[in-house]
Amino acid sequence: MRVGEVIGKVTLSRCDPTVSGGTWLVVVPLNVAGLKGDREGRDEAVIVYDELGAAPGSKIGFSEGGEAANPFAPNYKPLDAYNACILDTIEVE
Repeated sequence: MRVGEVIGKVTLSRCDPTVSGGTWLVVVPLNVAGLKGDREGRDEAVIVYDELGAAPGSKIGFSEGGEAANPFAPNYKPLDAYNACILDTIEVE
């Protein structure tokens, strides 16, 4: 699982029926420096499927690859990244 910051949403005119009802977020993955607020600690943005209601500015935990489809077993969805949680507080030492 990775931590990222939501910077926007994607609007689709059509999508696979198995993913209707969710939203697509533009998320910038953060490394330790990014979690501390350093702009150099931000990676290239990815698109993440969301059913939890994260908004721009939220920090989220998301999974990628095969793990992104696991929450939907046995009715897998065609996903590359899935929002698993919305984070309230992050402490970095």
